[in-house]
Amino acid sequence: MPSYTPPTKDMQFILHDVLNVTGSDIPGYDELEADFTSAILEEAGKLTSEVLAPLNVTGDKEGCRLENGVVYTPTGFKDAFEQVKEGGWPGLDMPEEFGGQNMPYVIGTAVGEMFSSANMAFTMYQGLTHGAASAILAHGSQEQKETYLPKMVSCEWTGTMNLTEPHCGTDLGLMRTKAEPQDDGTFKISGQKIFISAGEHDMADNIIHLVLAKINGGPEGIKGVSLFIVPKFLVNEDGSLGARNGVAVGNIEEKMGIHGNSTCVMNYDDAVGYLIGEEHKGMRAMFTMMNEARLGVGMQGLSQAEVAYQNALDYAKDRLQGRDVTGVKNPDGPADPLIVHPDIRRSLMDQKSFAEGARAFILWGATMIDAAHRSGDKDADGIVSLLTPIIKGFLTDVGYDNTIKAQQVYGGHGYIEEWGMSQYTRDARIAMIYEGANGVQALDLVGRKLAQDGGKHVMAFFELVKTFIKENAGQDEAYDAEFLEPLKAASKDLQAAGMYFMQNGMSNPNHALSGSYDFMHMFGHVCLGLMWARMGKASRAALANGTSDPDFHETKLATGRYYMARQLPATALHLTRIQSGGDTVMALDAANF
Repeated sequence: MPSYTPPTKDMQFILHDVLNVTGSDIPGYDELEADFTSAILEEAGKLTSEVLAPLNVTGDKEGCRLENGVVYTPTGFKDAFEQVKEGGWPGLDMPEEFGGQNMPYVIGTAVGEMFSSANMAFTMYQGLTHGAASAILAHGSQEQKETYLPKMVSCEWTGTMNLTEPHCGTDLGLMRTKAEPQDDGTFKISGQKIFISAGEHDMADNIIHLVLAKINGGPEGIKGVSLFIVPKFLVNEDGSLGARNGVAVGNIEEKMGIHGNSTCVMNYDDAVGYLIGEEHKGMRAMFTMMNEARLGVGMQGLSQAEVAYQNALDYAKDRLQGRDVTGVKNPDGPADPLIVHPDIRRSLMDQKSFAEGARAFILWGATMIDAAHRSGDKDADGIVSLLTPIIKGFLTDVGYDNTIKAQQVYGGHGYIEEWGMSQYTRDARIAMIYEGANGVQALDLVGRKLAQDGGKHVMAFFELVKTFIKENAGQDEAYDAEFLEPLKAASKDLQAAGMYFMQNGMSNPNHALSGSYDFMHMFGHVCLGLMWARMGKASRAALANGTSDPDFHETKLATGRYYMARQLPATALHLTRIQSGGDTVMALDAANF
């Protein structure tokens, strides 16, 4: 059976050596001393490795079952969920006012990675609840917050987001779910939603659905969409549960992966709904949840790549196959271990350099979210908004690719279910699709985010990279050559791609949109290149200062050199594709495909 070891040491390195969280002026960061964060991460690591990880295979094999309108989760999930709730983990970074612990989002992000690596399907129950609670926190009335948030923060009640319908996914303006105003200020919600993660289950007393619907007589298209709270059970004035609402599960979807999560068809039949925010402004409120979810999905790409890599590494060290071409390494055995072979090393280095770079990228993004929410930093908010489609799209694409590489290390055993590797690949695959398919993320990046606020945020990113290179150049010749020069070259490729879009995209939008996917990946590589340059700087400083763990930092530098030499140059290929324009992409008539 696969195993999972929480990467707490690497998280500590990123938080303290790279991001220097205690040196930040973000409120609450002064409390993030190394001993404090270590205690949190170690405790979360124990729960994830000892309780959640052993249930991952169980959830995959058993899945959820629907009986008489009730969804039953896999064996062990309910007890594990009670342990998660008792530990206060769902409310780690939620306000104390509603029962949370008010820790910074960056700590919740680090903990979330471990939960997701250990058991992605299980973690989605609390993850969706966190997103729904965040939407209510940002856009709900005080009464709505007081009614729902304490129970949601504790996960006594869980939450969902209901967007997709059988005939519309990304184009939400086509939705048919209706909301009829009632004399008492409520609405009657009727319609069907599909692909609803954690839509029905047996682990919570109530489920709070956030549902997009159109109020009768409202504007056409997306401008007529509103957001509603639709609880499974109505809530009485004293907070107790009342009558069952007009919402029911119609079916559980049969899926490729994440079998332990109940992905449901939800039917609304004159269900009582409560408007969140203003009429016809539902997308504004839902995007609070969607943006958080997209960051969480990006983390899922990392989380599955990390746990798959860990198991592939163990297998490569243990499995004996062939002899090292440079000389026997295991003379007492019939063959050498897989890890001696260069192509296996290449695969493992691809996986390791991605996972560690992605972890730094996500935690850096989390600090910007904290800066925006805790300090009102609009510049940080702008940059993380720019980076959100990259975190979601690039990390899930490459994360999935790396689960395949990990599976490949096993050879034929990687294709056999008992080894568990196919689950990581199957589970990771959904992350490229939900919360906005990755092609849509690329279109959002190029079509909206680059020009947002007059291009202010992308220019700020370029300046951030340029400043880092300038401030750190000339101090160490090897560091310049191995880290800064590759980063500078990749950043220039990214700027050249942006310039191509500016010069050609206005006259023919297809020239820009045909290159959007390449641009998203190019941008992702530059972000990971920046992270590796920062990590390389931190490890060099640690070695110069006489660290007690030189092996860790030497390994970190070797891994960083690999990424900068073998992965970052991909920006040149992406640039060539982008500059080829859209004519070849759009050349065929639809009938000729």
